[in-house]
Amino acid sequence: MPDRGPRVIVPRVTDVTDRRRFLKLAGASAAGLLAGGCGWHGEPVWGALRWWERPTELLQRAIADPHRLAKEQPEGRESARFPQYFISPRLPTVDVMAWRLQVGGSVASPLSLSLGELMRLPRTTVRVRHYCIEGWTAVAEWTGVRVSELARAARADPAAEFVEFRSFDSGYWSSWDRESALHPQTLIAYGMNGDALMPGHGAPARLYSNLKYGYKSVKYLTQVNFLPRNTGGYYEERGYEWYAAL
Repeated sequence: MPDRGPRVIVPRVTDVTDRRRFLKLAGASAAGLLAGGCGWHGEPVWGALRWWERPTELLQRAIADPHRLAKEQPEGRESARFPQYFISPRLPTVDVMAWRLQVGGSVASPLSLSLGELMRLPRTTVRVRHYCIEGWTAVAEWTGVRVSELARAARADPAAEFVEFRSFDSGYWSSWDRESALHPQTLIAYGMNGDALMPGHGAPARLYSNLKYGYKSVKYLTQVNFLPRNTGGYYEERGYEWYAAL
C-alpha cells in the first residue's frame, strides 16, 4: 500500500471553551516539537519549519467556524485591567497629525488615510472577550472600521488571499488569511471603551479581532497590504502559530 503521508483525525468539538482548549493544545504540541527538536532559541524559523504548521492550520480550519460571530458582552462588563504589550524598548508613539495608514498591495486604488479620514469611514463597535496566548482574558469595547471596508474602498484584488498588517512598533507585523481578515468583527480600531485608543494599546490605530489570539492583533498600525502570498509575522518567525484561531 502506498504511503499516504500523515493523517489528521478531527474529533467533534462543539463547546466553544472545549474548542479553544483543543486548538491551544494542538498548537502547543506543534510548538513543543519546534522548540525541543529543532534547536529553536528565538531566532527566525518561518521559512524552514512551515511543514509542521500546515497540519495544525488544517485542523484549526476544520474545527473553527470562520463565519461565527463572537459573543457580544453586556455593557458595563469591560475589564478594569487590560494588559499592555509592545516589543520596542519604550512605549511607541507617533505624531498623530503626520500619521497615515497606507492600504496597498494588490489593490486598484491605494489609500493613504489620516486618522480623521479613517474615522469618517463607516464605524463599527464590538464588545467582546480578548484571549491572550499567555492564558489571561479581558473584555473591552472596540470602535473602528472593518478591514472589509478598507478592502472595498481600495478595491482589493479578490485573488489576494492574504492580508499583511505592519506597525511602527520596531517593525512588528503579522499576516492573516483573507477570510479571517474580512470577518465582520475584524476591525482597524481607533477607540477603546468609549475613548480614543491610548498609546499603550496601539494608538493611533490597531488591528483587533476576537477570531485569533492577541499577538495577531497588530498595534501601532502603519500598513494594510493585500497580498498573494503569506508573509508570516514577528512571532510566527519565532515559533508561534500563524493561523492561531480561537
